[in-house]
Amino acid sequence: MPSASSPIWSSIGKKILMSLTGLAMFGFLLGHLLGNLPLLMLEKSADDYNRYSHFLIGLGGLLILIELILLGGLLFHAWTAVSIVRGKRRARPERYHKVQSAGGASRKTLGASTMILTGLVILLFVPLHLKTFKFGPGASGEKEYVTVVDGVEMRDLHKLVMETFQDPIYVAWYVLAMICLGFHLSHAFWSAFQSLGLYHDRYTPWLYSGGRVLAFLISAGFLVVPVWIYFMEGSQ
Repeated sequence: MPSASSPIWSSIGKKILMSLTGLAMFGFLLGHLLGNLPLLMLEKSADDYNRYSHFLIGLGGLLILIELILLGGLLFHAWTAVSIVRGKRRARPERYHKVQSAGGASRKTLGASTMILTGLVILLFVPLHLKTFKFGPGASGEKEYVTVVDGVEMRDLHKLVMETFQDPIYVAWYVLAMICLGFHLSHAFWSAFQSLGLYHDRYTPWLYSGGRVLAFLISAGFLVVPVWIYFMEGSQ
């Protein structure tokens, strides 16, 4: 393990590590979103969604390893972010009287100025999300959350999702968390490439704009699922 004096623990090294773990999270979110979009078909998606869930569960130890890597990456990402912020505050104990964008590489947007706050909301959301779905009803084989698809008995995760998103409080919390995710990602994508030294007067504006669009699509994609289920499933 690198010593405390290693360049990897310097301010620049931490930013690079935070950027790499952040981009990895981006990839995971895209994959997770694609897996969730079939839920918009409501009951028509039940078998396909449960097959998808059963396939992931069937990965066994490999799935656990992937989950541990993702969790470790998320926690490491959060730790480096907090460490960088604390380092900046120690270097400049007096806060700026007025915070605004300086143009160019500064990009002092709402997403940038709320990174710590939105990051904390996301950190709170993740364990609650896992508790609700991964370790929620049916995880221990309760009969009411078991279904049979193609002759194979499996967990009826689709049923749990549909039931959970009929709770207006949970839906409101989910929407809030996804809005925070959108703001976080709107700055994170562009900032990650900048921290990795990939800055170019011609291409960076495209990365900046593309990152914001991608952040909106990911956030909106996750957000629309519970809202759609709440109103459409509840009206049936």
